[in-house]
Amino acid sequence: MRIRIVFPAALAGLVLAPAPAPAQSPTLEQVLKFRPAQKDVEIDVPAPDQLDKCKIEVERTTKTSGWVVLGPEGQILRRFVDTDGDNTVDQWRYYRHGLEVYRDIDSNKNNKIDQSRWLNTGGSRWGVDADEDGRIDSWKVLSAEEASREAVRALTQRDARALQALLIDAEDVRTLGLSKETGEKLLESVARPETRLQEVLAKSRSIGPGTNWMRFDSSSPGIVPADDGKASGDLFVYENAMAIVETGNKPGLVQLGEMVRVGNVWKLTQVPRPLEGEKVEITMGGVLMQPEIAAAAGGPAAVAITPKVQKILEDLQKHDANAPAPTAGPPALAAYNEKRADLLALLVEAVETDQEREQWTQQMVDGIATAVQTGAYPAGLVRLQQIEADAARRQPKSAIVPYATYRRLQAEYTVRLQAAQEDERAKVQEWWLAQLQAFAKEHSKSEVAAEALFQLAFTHEVAGQLEEALKWYAAVAAAHPEEDAGIRATGAMHRLDLNGKPLELAGAGLRGGNIDVRQLRGKVVLVVFWATWCKPCTEDLPRLRDAYEQHRGQGFEILGVNLDGTTDETDAYIRQHRVTWPHIHDPGGLQSAPARTFGIVSLPTMFLVDKEGKVVSRSVAADDLKTVLPEMLKK
Repeated sequence: MRIRIVFPAALAGLVLAPAPAPAQSPTLEQVLKFRPAQKDVEIDVPAPDQLDKCKIEVERTTKTSGWVVLGPEGQILRRFVDTDGDNTVDQWRYYRHGLEVYRDIDSNKNNKIDQSRWLNTGGSRWGVDADEDGRIDSWKVLSAEEASREAVRALTQRDARALQALLIDAEDVRTLGLSKETGEKLLESVARPETRLQEVLAKSRSIGPGTNWMRFDSSSPGIVPADDGKASGDLFVYENAMAIVETGNKPGLVQLGEMVRVGNVWKLTQVPRPLEGEKVEITMGGVLMQPEIAAAAGGPAAVAITPKVQKILEDLQKHDANAPAPTAGPPALAAYNEKRADLLALLVEAVETDQEREQWTQQMVDGIATAVQTGAYPAGLVRLQQIEADAARRQPKSAIVPYATYRRLQAEYTVRLQAAQEDERAKVQEWWLAQLQAFAKEHSKSEVAAEALFQLAFTHEVAGQLEEALKWYAAVAAAHPEEDAGIRATGAMHRLDLNGKPLELAGAGLRGGNIDVRQLRGKVVLVVFWATWCKPCTEDLPRLRDAYEQHRGQGFEILGVNLDGTTDETDAYIRQHRVTWPHIHDPGGLQSAPARTFGIVSLPTMFLVDKEGKVVSRSVAADDLKTVLPEMLKK
């Protein structure tokens, strides 16, 4: 075979020798010096003492030819492929755990990388490096989750160019068929990204080079229908997406705002910004999901926003743009939140339909309740009580009455709990249970009833009142079987009834293949539901490692069930904390099948299973293992 491996310009700094002559095969040393053009890729690299067990083989198919690099156990490490028969490699493929996770491509056959793809467990990104300088200029495929990660990376690296590739542009406006007004608003919101990025970072005290993206957070995407008049076709939109980040051990939020799907790429419609300190703002929808005033009854078209409403909306936007810094202190934060509530109250009075009044009242309630719970607006609790009373008087049958009541109860519970001394906390819990029970009885048909019922059941469970917990879990499962709370309640009942019964648990292995707990019959098994963002999970690891090292040889095994939304950070976490036991991972995090099957709400949750596969404890703690394991292993 006479195929040349060309060292592309993007990798020129790694070239230690000229490219091999056409008649020569590359050496193992040469090919293992290749690295992905993009830096955030984890690939298998054999240890130095394993190199003599690796080999290179010629590979030919009907369409391609090249070389494959095999590891010490015969697993694929690299492929260097000529896809067009010109005897020059134009694809560099990299593997991890036997799966291709990344590919560099020379699509224009000039020996320079111009495209990069992440594949299988590496993700789904497909980036284009048009000027072939080693940096992604645009995206052909980018999920919303991966876009959030790229956005956080752009912030931490102060990289306006990387951010620009994530923002909606004029070509996207044309592709989506946006109306002139909508397109202009969106392009204005992303104009001058470098300046806006500098302004955002200048105000930030929480984002820096040490900040790590943890996960994407948003409700489900929605559709803005074509007949809304904003675009020639339906638009798929996340209303208010967030990225959860961590700096050191401190978690944080980055508001991504509205995101829209353009082909296979999710684009941002504003420059992301961190939500600093204790201040968390609930902001309005963006340009695409901006509420409209409904038409007169029976009219097919929406009427224009009245000048009065438009003026209040503009004032609200200006107010949000001038939010105080976290260092401004409690008085400034309280004043900001009070003024924001005043503006929303004016908006509630200015709109003309019940639907709009409910929507803006709900947003006002959300903002005040969140500010109360974070300590940024202590007086907001009284205001929530007033809103609740006014809604009950003016719109007694509207959905806003139970909604305002429930959000006020949540805020009041937080305030009471924070103010309580240690010996007073039990009374606060009793009050909370009584309030939830009364709410569930009075507002059983409301939209928030399922959440309240589940919270009631879960609070009883935490308090050790399992009969009451089961009663309320059964109630929410029966009344709301299709809702998330009902599905979780069914899972929680299953979990609470596990002791003495065989455990059924199976799923995809984090590193490939399938894992079934039944494969571990004959061993004592600790099943650990965990996630990288769970601090108590990390705190338990030293005790779990000690138990594993001490008792594994006697027939003890640990099976992790990872509940991260994605596995982007999981492998690095496992290596850092020296976690050597196997793991099941199903996409979706706390919405995944394993979490729902067992009604997992808090982490870590641990089951202890005996040698016959039966659950001995559905809520064992790490500290219990020292005394429990030796006895179980003797049986």
